[in-house]
Amino acid sequence: MIASLTPYLAAHAPELGAIRRLEKFGTGQSNPTYKMITNIGSFVLRTKPPGPLLKSAHLVEREFEVMAGLADTAVPVPKMLHLARDEMSPLGRAFFVMEYLEGRIFWDPSLPEMPRHERGAVYDAMADTLAAMHSVDVSAVGLNDFGKPGSYFARQIDRWSRQYLASVDVPDRGMTGIMAWLELHLPEDDGEVALVHGDYRLDNMMFAHDASEVIALLDWELSTLGHPLADLAYQCMQWRLPYEGGMRGLGGLSRTELGLPSEQDYIARYCKKRAMAPPDNWAFYLVFSYFRLAAILQGVVARAQGGNASNPETAQKYAAAIPVLINQAVDIAHEPSEKAI
Repeated sequence: MIASLTPYLAAHAPELGAIRRLEKFGTGQSNPTYKMITNIGSFVLRTKPPGPLLKSAHLVEREFEVMAGLADTAVPVPKMLHLARDEMSPLGRAFFVMEYLEGRIFWDPSLPEMPRHERGAVYDAMADTLAAMHSVDVSAVGLNDFGKPGSYFARQIDRWSRQYLASVDVPDRGMTGIMAWLELHLPEDDGEVALVHGDYRLDNMMFAHDASEVIALLDWELSTLGHPLADLAYQCMQWRLPYEGGMRGLGGLSRTELGLPSEQDYIARYCKKRAMAPPDNWAFYLVFSYFRLAAILQGVVARAQGGNASNPETAQKYAAAIPVLINQAVDIAHEPSEKAI
């Protein structure tokens, strides 16, 4: 890989220096990511995975575009340095290089490495960053063509239903039932359009070493223009997913004892930052989020079964998580008056 990249970068991005070594980050599943150490400094290189890919998946070009667009906004992102599209990449697949940042990533949502009195500030920072992202004027930052406006949930349900069905031999009955429920309970389009991250969660953020400040929001592969409540509900799954079993949720834990906000408090802070009322139809947005994540994970499992996964061990954990997601979604769907917890 270094042999292919060295002459290319020398010709197209000499300011990055000569590569000395690449160190693959052990975490992450979708797009292989490396710490690229050169004679000038350290950078991050992120590529599409090798092999055949689902249409519209692994678009690192979109990640580069959105983070470049957000460079001068209140949304913290690394500096984008170079993009090589498929047709010009020496790897045969697109990649980009971005700034390497030093900070903290929290993998456990209960934040055991932090004192109790500091944990709430991390969740406040997450809510504030989410509100800041949804408040970005997409036209002003050149992202008004980043997605289709309107009918976001209808289009997403259709997209992920098709991708899920393409990833399995025999569809799960619970999953097909959720698809039907979502179509039946689809709310009217209210016309709200914002930049949505698509995978907004704690471990996709980097925090400062000595403060609760978010210094980078990462992994924008699923970002688009859409409805902000999709991101909010996706984030709030963390309060409901089980803590045990690798799901990285808070389910079964006492938020009060841990010094963490409730889901209701988190939503209230977000809504206050955006000067909006708490959302109606909360059950729909939650079920949609569970459905979408289950479909995404099924695609990862399918790639692993085909021998094309960035991290096969993680794919095995995802396979075990899918029925948990489906079951929780079915439970919420059976309680249509579901409120924030």
